[in-house]
Amino acid sequence: MPKFVVEADGGSRGNPGPAGYGAVVIDAVTGETLAEAAEYIGVATNNVAEYKGLIAGLKAAKALDPGADVHVRMDSKLVVEQMSGRWKIKHPDMKPLAAEAGRILPTGQVRYEWIPREKNKHADRLANEAMDAGKKGKQWEPSRSTAELSAKARPAAPAPEGPPGDAAAGAAKARAALAASYELSAAVPEQAAPPVGWGAADLAAPATFVLLRHGETALTPEKRFSGSGGGDPELSAVGRRQADAVATALAARGTIQAVVSSPLLRCRETAGAVAGRLGLDVSVEDGLRETDFGAWEGLTFTEVRERYADDLSAWLASPDVAPTGGGESFDSVARRVAATRDTLLARYAGRTVLVVTHVTPVKTLVRLALGAPPESLFRMELSAASLSAVAYYADGNASLRLLNDTSHLR
Repeated sequence: MPKFVVEADGGSRGNPGPAGYGAVVIDAVTGETLAEAAEYIGVATNNVAEYKGLIAGLKAAKALDPGADVHVRMDSKLVVEQMSGRWKIKHPDMKPLAAEAGRILPTGQVRYEWIPREKNKHADRLANEAMDAGKKGKQWEPSRSTAELSAKARPAAPAPEGPPGDAAAGAAKARAALAASYELSAAVPEQAAPPVGWGAADLAAPATFVLLRHGETALTPEKRFSGSGGGDPELSAVGRRQADAVATALAARGTIQAVVSSPLLRCRETAGAVAGRLGLDVSVEDGLRETDFGAWEGLTFTEVRERYADDLSAWLASPDVAPTGGGESFDSVARRVAATRDTLLARYAGRTVLVVTHVTPVKTLVRLALGAPPESLFRMELSAASLSAVAYYADGNASLRLLNDTSHLR
């Protein structure tokens, strides 16, 4: 009996947003790529795109040999657990897709395995190629696939040099470790490894993001999920006082040269208070919005645990799992935040910019600057109206300068 490996992935730039999937069938013995499939599917969620990728991969395997033993490998824990029968399928969009996938081949011929994202690069790249094609109003063409080439091992990062504690050497060492174990997404352009050791060129002034979490809303002290998928609360009286305090502190420092804000009202109000004091305009960036928490919006952590225990456990265990009801996974947030970061870096090279945003985007920018794993998001404290700061250098290095400073509120 032939043995095939099916690797599949899907993505959505916005969740829901422009979406696509990718799938590859590999000979389990030789490692040879036997078939590729990818498609732009219009506006959909990450989970729908992932299921579409699975279906395409299974159909491709069946077309090659309907009697083959198939080993499905995906970085979507949700899909793997649901198709393995360990998690219930509650979402109405998922049920028909899971049923379709289950009918393609007999159950006994297919087994499922979760793999980390960095081991699913081939399918991930195909999905991103499909989305890129869709952005141009086209469909993906097999002749233009670069996924197999991209999935091959990359050259090892240069060995760190310089004395212990040297910043450039430390960054290179971190990159060397991360290169073998983690890659955010093929959709985010990679930066070249910076020069290391004593001989680095003058990198000039870095672009510095002063990261400001918005002031309190009525939901903040109750610790309720408040993202971009529910209401759009305004600042409370306490939040307005916090915004004024931040404005006073930053005006005294006199270093902010531009102000950028999330589109959500609580951030625009906070940014407006500071910008008004500094005599600056506010530029709104959609990529800085908070995570869409789906059906959890407005609930406390305890309420979510009582109503959606399985979904919450899955979300806490894996960054590619979205909240109940078509919310946004942390992986999806990281991709759009990284893309927005790169846009702002190009626009504000060498300048100090106030970035007014939310808990998840701030933590994500800090995590990416440190090269920390996704689970670090749950290990940072970020208070309302707190300040953090990250400096970005021309060689690709980033330096965390400040985290959760609330001294201006005391």
